[in-house]
Amino acid sequence: MAVARVVEFEGVTQERVDELRTRMESEEGPPEGVPAKEMIMLYDSGSQSAVAIIFFDNDADYQQGDAALSAMGSDDVPGNRTSVRKFDVAARATI
Repeated sequence: MAVARVVEFEGVTQERVDELRTRMESEEGPPEGVPAKEMIMLYDSGSQSAVAIIFFDNDADYQQGDAALSAMGSDDVPGNRTSVRKFDVAARATI
């Protein structure tokens, strides 16, 4: 079963979102050590908060990715992490 890592951030500026978007668009694939299949970032400019949802094929990939992502420094994340949660992906569709 697919697994998602859902991370909430605060203190996220529009400039930081733009920087991350540009970097993600210029790189091929996820960061080293992160066997992710998809990533979605949601941003609320009014509260300067963001949610990142990263999808993995299975729990082993999640564990590897979680370790690598948790070790990232402040230059690699949108803002201050306020929570990190693991979810089973119960349903998924592009409509």
